[in-house]
Amino acid sequence: MDAQQLNAFILPIGFIVIFYIFAIRPQKKKEKEVNEMRNNLKEGDEIITIGGIVGKIMRVKEDIVIIEVGNTKTRLDVTKWSIASVTNKGNTMASKKEKLDTVEDDDKEI
Repeated sequence: MDAQQLNAFILPIGFIVIFYIFAIRPQKKKEKEVNEMRNNLKEGDEIITIGGIVGKIMRVKEDIVIIEVGNTKTRLDVTKWSIASVTNKGNTMASKKEKLDTVEDDDKEI
């Protein structure tokens, strides 16, 4: 093999490596994070679907999530894959009370 053949062989491999580093690897990382988010859904989480519907999770089943939307508290069944993001992790009454106590303590200091 002479230098010209070696260069012709190395150049395409270099492009493949660069493509993997800048395109495939970040996509797989993002996909892994989204799957983890969807697997960790729980009641009380506020979510946004890929269609733009904002709601609160009422029940989580295997592949279906029941959400409550709007002031009329309409319930919708959506699939887990249609959930784009969690906007607010579920707040239990205890965590809400802790936040309220912290705010009250801060107000007392002023």
